[in-house]
Amino acid sequence: MTSPASQDATDAVRDLVRDLVRIPSVNPRGAPGDGGETAVAAHVRDWLGRHDVRAEVHEVLPGRCNVVAVVPGRDPAVVLLESHLDTVETDGMTVPPHHGEVRGGRLYGRGACDAKGPLAAFMLAAAELARGGPPPLTVVLAGVCDEEHAYQGVLHLLDTLADRRVVGALVGEPTGLVPATAHKGVVRYTVRTTGRPGHSSRPEEAVNAISLMAPVIAHLAATRPAVAPHPLLGPATRSVTRVRGGTGPNTIPGSCEVDIDRRTLPGEDPVAVWHQDRDELTALGTEVDPPFTVDPALDTPPDAPVVSALRAALAAHGHPCDIQGMPFGTDASKLARAGMPSVVFGPGSVTDAHAATESVDLAEVELAARIVVDTIRETGRRLHEGSPSSVDVPPGERARGDSRVDVPPQERARGDSPMDAPPQERARSSSRVGIPPQGRPCS
Repeated sequence: MTSPASQDATDAVRDLVRDLVRIPSVNPRGAPGDGGETAVAAHVRDWLGRHDVRAEVHEVLPGRCNVVAVVPGRDPAVVLLESHLDTVETDGMTVPPHHGEVRGGRLYGRGACDAKGPLAAFMLAAAELARGGPPPLTVVLAGVCDEEHAYQGVLHLLDTLADRRVVGALVGEPTGLVPATAHKGVVRYTVRTTGRPGHSSRPEEAVNAISLMAPVIAHLAATRPAVAPHPLLGPATRSVTRVRGGTGPNTIPGSCEVDIDRRTLPGEDPVAVWHQDRDELTALGTEVDPPFTVDPALDTPPDAPVVSALRAALAAHGHPCDIQGMPFGTDASKLARAGMPSVVFGPGSVTDAHAATESVDLAEVELAARIVVDTIRETGRRLHEGSPSSVDVPPGERARGDSRVDVPPQERARGDSPMDAPPQERARSSSRVGIPPQGRPCS
């Protein structure tokens, strides 16, 4: 039977995820407007403020914002909780994309698992850590824009964190509560064939660019990248993802373009991969444009403190803690490239992300928040005292502690329970979150 206290917490999880999903935030992909990211950022800021966590929104692109919050700790060293505010498009969805319908313990809607469910888990964890007195390490929570397109939000966040020592980062994505220390990178580019247009009634007087592209596509389908598979990620891949050619049904096309998605492995330089592909494909009579997307792979050492702490927290909750790799890319690779050991973690399954019936298990969101709280506390212990216990200790023999994420009542006034941060940290966050804003604040 569910206790009233636990039911209140469960209701708070449902309400938080539903409120986030009900704010549309489709990435505009370079078009004017913000698609709703700023509205989500403001909601995150206001929710955290009601739970004694100071937060600010910072403009990244015109009208598009990140939200950054700080829970001051006993140590100024930072554990970063980062997730994204934007979603992909809603075309083809078979559930209402922004109603936040709940059925069978799952909440449905665009962004439910990618990544508003993980974002909600991080918000709940930050509220719990603020409520319980200063955590061992300072916690920075960041909700960033533009993850689904050009990564401008996380790149701006790196500037925001320039004066901070970040000892580890949890990046919120739907991993099914699996700790993912590796994921593939990507380089995307356009390949072009050029023919000579003409009337389709006299094809012998024209050169069909689509026909010229056909053997190139066949070559791409028949060949594989010449790189050894990664133990967690498997092989590198190369795929044709878009084809453009022709101007009308009665005109022989003079140009044809295809977009290539090359998924890279740790140790591969995406730009060097593009150079190799360019040489290979120009030999087939094509033109190859410079890449329009370049993103490195992730391969965090499994003994990084934030990774071992997350695995210990998972084991303490009786959950599998083996590290895995993910085929998709995340903001974690940019953070890791900047020297922040990063692990991807969150509720929900990638099979539900971007799907027609996208959804997230609300109980998994609540459990993820508890695990994040324990991970931060365990990271602090490991950094300050060394590793006190192995992740192989049976869960029943481990001290679990009181790690319930019981959300404080909404009615709590923001100033009722001041955070007992060290003086220097309190001074830095007395009127701001302690992070220098980059760009104009967003309202």
